[in-house]
Amino acid sequence: MSGAWIDDQLRHRGIHDERVLAAMARVPRELFVREDLREFAYEDAALPLAHGQTVSQPFVVAFICQGLALAGDERVLDVGTGSGYQAAVLAELAREVHSIERIPELADSARVSLAAAGYQRVDVHVGDGWLGLPERAPYDGIAVAAAARELPPALLEQLRNGRRIALPIGRRHQQLCVLERTSEGPRLLNSLPVRFVPLIGGKNESPE
Repeated sequence: MSGAWIDDQLRHRGIHDERVLAAMARVPRELFVREDLREFAYEDAALPLAHGQTVSQPFVVAFICQGLALAGDERVLDVGTGSGYQAAVLAELAREVHSIERIPELADSARVSLAAAGYQRVDVHVGDGWLGLPERAPYDGIAVAAAARELPPALLEQLRNGRRIALPIGRRHQQLCVLERTSEGPRLLNSLPVRFVPLIGGKNESPE
């Protein structure tokens, strides 16, 4: 696949972190989409998965990863594994990646795709993303690929102070927010209007 899409979809739209751009170029997105949709793998769009889920648009994945400001030696939590694509990009950027998925069939499929793409070190867990993965906390970054009504308290608690979480917040009108945990509470650093599937689990209610 030509690298022109990196410039067109990412660099020209504000993705300036060279590590993120290189990671996006290295991960074979076609291995994380349905076989019948592989010709559209690098289109500027989200693509459908089983169980009503989606593979996020490349720009959105890059926005999330850039927002976390990873240097390479971090432990990161990926909430909403889906196809495993975002976890693969995070694995290019961080030392340790744990990904949590509530649907066992998707988790199994993601493990296969991650292994095929060479990312066997990503640890995929089945569980409630609203509650995070406390047994592996604290995290130096948390990336959430489903919309919550509010910032899940458990995820904030599992994030190191001074580090960042990127997640969509809202019901009908959602904002993908990059938040830094501070001693005074979460601080908004950046946001982007988006449309994600709801984060199911815990006390979260589905966005309307």
